[in-house]
Amino acid sequence: MKNIFILGVVSILFGCQPKADDHSKELQNQINNLKSELSETYKPGFGEFMGNIQVHHSKLWFAGEYENWKLADFEINEIKENLENIQKYETDRSESEMIPMIKPALDSVSDAIQKQNLLKFKSSFNLLTNTCVNCHITTKHEFIQIQVPDMHIFSNQKFKM
Repeated sequence: MKNIFILGVVSILFGCQPKADDHSKELQNQINNLKSELSETYKPGFGEFMGNIQVHHSKLWFAGEYENWKLADFEINEIKENLENIQKYETDRSESEMIPMIKPALDSVSDAIQKQNLLKFKSSFNLLTNTCVNCHITTKHEFIQIQVPDMHIFSNQKFKM
């Protein structure tokens, strides 16, 4: 009698479980919906990343020139983050393959910032700027000429601490 009762409870429990096929279909529908939503999600384009880098390039210069090393460190890391995002999100662009060429110049600027060495910062920043120009030439974007900023357009930000 006891075995019959246990068998009955087990039968009821298994009968209440949704079929594996139904559960698989439900999961697949959720996956398809998420894929559809993801394909419609906003993703910055290559030019937006580069425009953002240009903003940080300018801010980096003035932060270094005023020896605001904390701000300079922040700005160089913003540039690095944007370059990493280009490599992550713009894999279909051949220009993305050129990103590693800028790493030595970035490392040189970072080193100057860590050492709080203004002369090294300025020479490293020039190297960084020239590397940007060379990359643009290599990728057939020679019409985009980056230079050391001569005035800052961010009048709402203090660079000198």
